[in-house]
Amino acid sequence: MIQLQVPATSANLGAGFDALGLALQYYNYVSMEESDQIEISSSDGTPIPTDEKNLIYISAKDLFEVCGKKLTGLKLIQTNQIPMTRGLGSSSACIVAGLVGANTLLGNPLGTDDLVDLAAQIEGHPDNTAPALLGGIVTAVFDGRRVHWVKQEVYTKLRFVAMIPDFELKTEKARACLPSEVSHKDAVYNLSRAALFSASLLTGKFENLRTATHDKLHQPYRMALIPRAREVFDIAYAHGAYAVYISGAGPTLMAIVDEENTYFAGKMRFSLDNAGMKGWQVHDLKIDNTGCVLL
Repeated sequence: MIQLQVPATSANLGAGFDALGLALQYYNYVSMEESDQIEISSSDGTPIPTDEKNLIYISAKDLFEVCGKKLTGLKLIQTNQIPMTRGLGSSSACIVAGLVGANTLLGNPLGTDDLVDLAAQIEGHPDNTAPALLGGIVTAVFDGRRVHWVKQEVYTKLRFVAMIPDFELKTEKARACLPSEVSHKDAVYNLSRAALFSASLLTGKFENLRTATHDKLHQPYRMALIPRAREVFDIAYAHGAYAVYISGAGPTLMAIVDEENTYFAGKMRFSLDNAGMKGWQVHDLKIDNTGCVLL
């Protein structure tokens, strides 16, 4: 039986809608082996599909079919630390686990580019799947068939603090609230800030990050789906965050913080409790530069 470790991911990073994402040191674990039947279980009690509708199984079966092989069954044991439908790439982690696991069982017939492409085809966009597979911060363009990507390993004095509310927000609902068209002015607004984000993060001009995470394509519309989000933004900035943005489709809010701001996570926990948001979790995370790995 093989075991995989797959990182959580944070997509969009403010202005980089469907194009930017990064991997975080917060993991799901999957044990996998071929079987003559479908045997799927959760080691931590997290409710998951235990039949052919399981996303890890679906992804593994897709890879087998691409390689001209038939998957008769699979034994899966999942440990799910990444919360589902919270904007931290839980579905992408499942897709990547299924693909990498199946590829390993078959002797690695597909290369990295093939896996990146197949993951994006299953998910529909690469902003979460690419960093879950590759690690680091990934800029990606999906042309409908293949992904054009660049991975950059990030070694900065930064931490990413996830504020995770106690309610779900399904990606379908978060996408349904977006307008079908945007103005030329808003498109330019986002393009300039997405470019500024990557350049500032990698060159250490962290004072630019607050401006770089401003967005007019998705965050203004999704804020209404996340009660008290603006209040959490304000609290995080009051405690010295460089930037705050909606992680993926939400509802998780992510703060970018200097590593010397030692007590930021503790201050956020205290402030959220005092504001009546005791159900929110606060996780202090670092960037994962490795992506999905076999253990």
